[in-house]
Amino acid sequence: MEYRQLGRSGLKVSVLTMGTMTFGGKGPFAKVGDVSLDGVRRLIDIVADAGVNLIDTANVYSAGRSEELIGEAMPARKPGMLIATKARFPMGQGPNDRGSSRWHLIRECEASLKRLRTDVIDLYQLHQWDGLTPLEETMEALDALVRSGKVRYVGCSNFSGWHMMKAMEAARRDGRVPFVSEQIHYTLQAREAEYELLPIAADQGLGVLVWSPLAGGLLSGKHRRDQAAPEGTRQFSGWTEPPVRDEAALWSIVDELVAIGEAHGVSAAQIALAWLIGRPAVTSLVIGGRTEAQFQDNLAAVGVELTDEQRSRLDKVSRPPLIYPYWHQSNTASDRLSAADLVLHEPYRKG
Repeated sequence: MEYRQLGRSGLKVSVLTMGTMTFGGKGPFAKVGDVSLDGVRRLIDIVADAGVNLIDTANVYSAGRSEELIGEAMPARKPGMLIATKARFPMGQGPNDRGSSRWHLIRECEASLKRLRTDVIDLYQLHQWDGLTPLEETMEALDALVRSGKVRYVGCSNFSGWHMMKAMEAARRDGRVPFVSEQIHYTLQAREAEYELLPIAADQGLGVLVWSPLAGGLLSGKHRRDQAAPEGTRQFSGWTEPPVRDEAALWSIVDELVAIGEAHGVSAAQIALAWLIGRPAVTSLVIGGRTEAQFQDNLAAVGVELTDEQRSRLDKVSRPPLIYPYWHQSNTASDRLSAADLVLHEPYRKG
């Protein structure tokens, strides 16, 4: 297992993180998975034995049941194991039972600590943007959680570029603890993060955790052109993330993944994960699943080495167009681009 520094922190995390959205099976999350306590125990053992040192969850996953199962399965932390969780989404029917207010974040952090049966959360993440709560209040609340010893690091998830930079500025201006990481959706099927989120990570020294790196299973190789979604998959059960805006392009990507996988003697999923592990600014991929076989297959991706030619094939079939102002920068500012700019621009400069 490879370990990478989480942003500008001194913390090192494995290039694969254990995702737990399939744990619990309550409410709408039943469409994703319903791994029980015995299954959770076994899956944690499997990833820990493989060298994974970060488990990622959220209070909203199965209305807290995912966190509870982790706490029940691991009442005493495995040596070196880190826990990340998130807050922002509704956890009740009241007007303050959602969002990033001081009231909500502190209450939900304390509730997560109880469910996880731990004294400290290693990485506490804002799960989504809250445009109503002043950022000064949000960042002060996160800072207070760090200084109280309940949280070690803070991050964000699903923020736009300007949201993230505004939050970082609010924290630094007021002497608060800034984000150490961003958790984003980024796959061969959805490369929008390359426009701003990855360059920001490179420029600001943020770690990048990638959620749903197989696009909800769409890049696993189980879904193929002109075939119905296999029974038991998220798409078969009606889960709608991520959106598919260009189905023809999706199947062209899958065809290439399958072909390269066959050349390596591995699954298409391992090829998709190996491509992401090698992308600029990426720190760790949050892998999930319902079964031991899914986790075992994903874990094996760390041993896959793609050739430059194979990466070029995958890039060619999936590269998004340069949108404004980036096409204009490419045409007129290519002599003055920073290393962070080149996270986006370099592949286009190569043709």
